[in-house]
Amino acid sequence: MPEYGPFEMIAYTGSRVLEDDTIVFVGTGLPIIASMHAQLTHAPNLNLIFEAGSLAAILEQGMPLSVGDTRAFRKAVFAKGLCGVFELTQRGYSDYAFIGGAQIDMYGNVGSTIEGGTYSAPNVRFPGSGGAGAMAANCEKTIAIMALEKRRFTQKVDFITSIGFGDGSPDYRKKAGVMGSGPYRVITNQALFGFDEKTRRMMLLEVIPGKTAKDIQELVSFELLISPDLKEMKEPSEADLKLLREECDPDGYFLKRKVK
Repeated sequence: MPEYGPFEMIAYTGSRVLEDDTIVFVGTGLPIIASMHAQLTHAPNLNLIFEAGSLAAILEQGMPLSVGDTRAFRKAVFAKGLCGVFELTQRGYSDYAFIGGAQIDMYGNVGSTIEGGTYSAPNVRFPGSGGAGAMAANCEKTIAIMALEKRRFTQKVDFITSIGFGDGSPDYRKKAGVMGSGPYRVITNQALFGFDEKTRRMMLLEVIPGKTAKDIQELVSFELLISPDLKEMKEPSEADLKLLREECDPDGYFLKRKVK
């Protein structure tokens, strides 16, 4: 198999998860790259929502560097601003929220506000929700992406920025007043996770070739459920990498980053 970087694996796996004839609300960076790859391969009718206000743009001018990049509006069928696209999600017109984060727990709650300390005096303060909090609350399913590191996959996030299944209770999301079925997939450079329907706990679905479930568990701070049908992650082909490197992110803004 050709050599690939960790973020190329994340983008490729994100592409695999997305389906044709669906609508995905994308965050900046890897979600956009994954969606572009999907459009160029198996999902030509995948429609993208960008937070700044567009739906179903044609990304023929290259990758938007942010959700407000003018390229995110090229030939869009809808361009009504931030409030307009969030209204679309509240009306049920988004199949997926595709977000990143700094931390995640076993119930799919995502933190991108602080790490360590308290809210008023954190060890690290991150940019916060952006639109991710509303995306996770209103879109039908949430896909989260991040590098697989023990400090990120934590027993309890320091601050819930984007709601998942909360404490895991069956009616948590309903009582919280949010829509959608909640967390769906967590994509990393070494594993793909889903969630058990009954317990709502994170479940290991796929591992990168050469790794075992035990290897993945050592990188997670909580006990994982293991799928009885555990599989190897599919690796990107030369053609996939060519698309990612030459069409989706030719300058390597996101794909060439390193896992710390």
